Amino acid sequence: MFMLAVCMSLFFGFLSQTMLTKMGVIVAIIGIIFFIFISVLFDMIGIAVASADLGTFKKWEEDKVEGANIGALLCQHSEKVCSFCADVVGDICSTLSGAGGACIVVALTSNIVNTNLVMLISITTSALIAGITILFKAIMKEHALKNSNKVILQLAKFLNKFIKI
Repeated sequence: MFMLAVCMSLFFGFLSQTMLTKMGVIVAIIGIIFFIFISVLFDMIGIAVASADLGTFKKWEEDKVEGANIGALLCQHSEKVCSFCADVVGDICSTLSGAGGACIVVALTSNIVNTNLVMLISITTSALIAGITILFKAIMKEHALKNSNKVILQLAKFLNKFIKI
C-alpha cells in the first residue's frame, strides 16, 4: 500500500501541479472540486465496504442478483478495499485539494505586498477547502453506514460491467 500510495501521489501530484499552476484560478477551483468529489466518493466506498454484510451478499449471490458475486468479493477483502479507497485514494485526493488551494493562493496573492492580506487569503482558502471536504465526507459517511449493502451493490453492478468473475 505504501508503494502504491507514493506512486499515485507522485503521478497525480505532478499532473495537478503542472496543470493547476498553468491554468489559472478557475481551473484550479474545478480541480479542487474534482479532487474533493473523488475523495468523498472513495471514503464513502471505504466506509460502506467495512460495514457491509457478507451474509447478505452470499444470499444475493444465491438469488442471482446482478453484481452480488463482486459485492461478496469486495466484502471478503473489506480491509484491503477500505484501506485502498479511504486511505490511498481518499487521502491522496484530499492532499491534492490542498495543493490546488496553494495554487489558488499563489495566483491570487502574487502581486499583493501586504503580508497580513496574503495570510488571510491563505487561511481562508485552506479553511474553505477543509470545511467543504469535511462536510461532504460527514454526509457521505452517514449515508454509507446506513446503506452499506446498497452502496456496495451499486459499486458491484458498476464493476460488473468491466469485470467478469
